[in-house]
Amino acid sequence: MTNDSQPSRLLRLPDVERLTSLKRSAIYNRINRGEFPQPLSISARCSVWRESEIVAWMAALPRGVGPRFGAAAAA
Repeated sequence: MTNDSQPSRLLRLPDVERLTSLKRSAIYNRINRGEFPQPLSISARCSVWRESEIVAWMAALPRGVGPRFGAAAAA
């Protein structure tokens, strides 16, 4: 549960992809670099993310920069 007394939903990878506009490989690359919330392993073959952590990660992005930050700098 979060501090605001609302339970945080658990999101599967397709939901995280839709919410962040990132693909699976980009999500896992950012996890490996410590730049994205870690998933929770709820079974041997199922990982989920807390929606509140994903929303907080997105809110912490610099203003005017989307999930693909760095893409404009590389161009």
